[in-house]
Amino acid sequence: MSEEITEAPGGPAAVAALDLKPALEAVLMVVDEPATEEHLAKILQRPRRQIADALRELADEYTVQGRGFELRLIAGGWRFYSRPEYAAAVEGFVLDGQHARLTQAALETLAVVAYRQPVSRSRVSAVRGVNCDGVMRTLLQRGLVEEAGTEPETGAILYVTTNYFLERMGLRGLDELPELAPFLPEAAAIESETLEGVPSFDPDAPDSEDADDKTEL
Repeated sequence: MSEEITEAPGGPAAVAALDLKPALEAVLMVVDEPATEEHLAKILQRPRRQIADALRELADEYTVQGRGFELRLIAGGWRFYSRPEYAAAVEGFVLDGQHARLTQAALETLAVVAYRQPVSRSRVSAVRGVNCDGVMRTLLQRGLVEEAGTEPETGAILYVTTNYFLERMGLRGLDELPELAPFLPEAAAIESETLEGVPSFDPDAPDSEDADDKTEL
C-alpha cells in the first residue's frame, strides 16, 4: 500500500490558501522594519502586483474607518504606524513609569557605573556587596545605562552610562561628575572599592535620607 505524503501545515500551499489581507496584517504586525512588496510576495506566495494592490486597499480602509493606526509606504517598504493625531496617547503610554522614582539601590548602582565605567555586573556587585542583576535590568530599561562590549579577560558584558543619563543629570560630559574624595571618609576608601557616601544624583534631594527613601531622576 502506498504511503500518502501530506504537506506540513505551514507549507507554501497552505500559505497561498490564506486570505491575503488578513495574512498581510498578521505579517506586518511583527515586522521590525518596513517590509518590501517583493518580500511579502515571496512569503505569501502571491504576485507582487496583487500584494501592492492589497496593501493600498488596506491603507485606504484604515483611513476611511478612522483607525488609530495607519499603513505607510516608508523607505521602500510597508509598516504599521500610529496616526500623528494620537501622538499624545502614545507618548503617555510610552513614558508611563519612566519618571518613577529610583530606589536607593538603583541610585547606588548607577553611581558605581558612572564612576567605574566601563564596568561589569559582577564588578558592580562586588563594589556594592550585593547582587545587582535586577537593579541593572531596571537601569537598562530606563535607558540610563547601556551595554558597551565585553571584558577581554572574562567575556563579561560591560556597562556605561548613556547620553540620557547626562541629560537627566544636566551634565555636558562625565568629566563634570563631582569628585569622589570630598564625600568619602578617607582616600583609602576608594582603593577598597566602596562608594558609600556618594552624593545623591537628585540635585533637589535633602541632605540626608534614610535607605528606604526614593529619589527621582
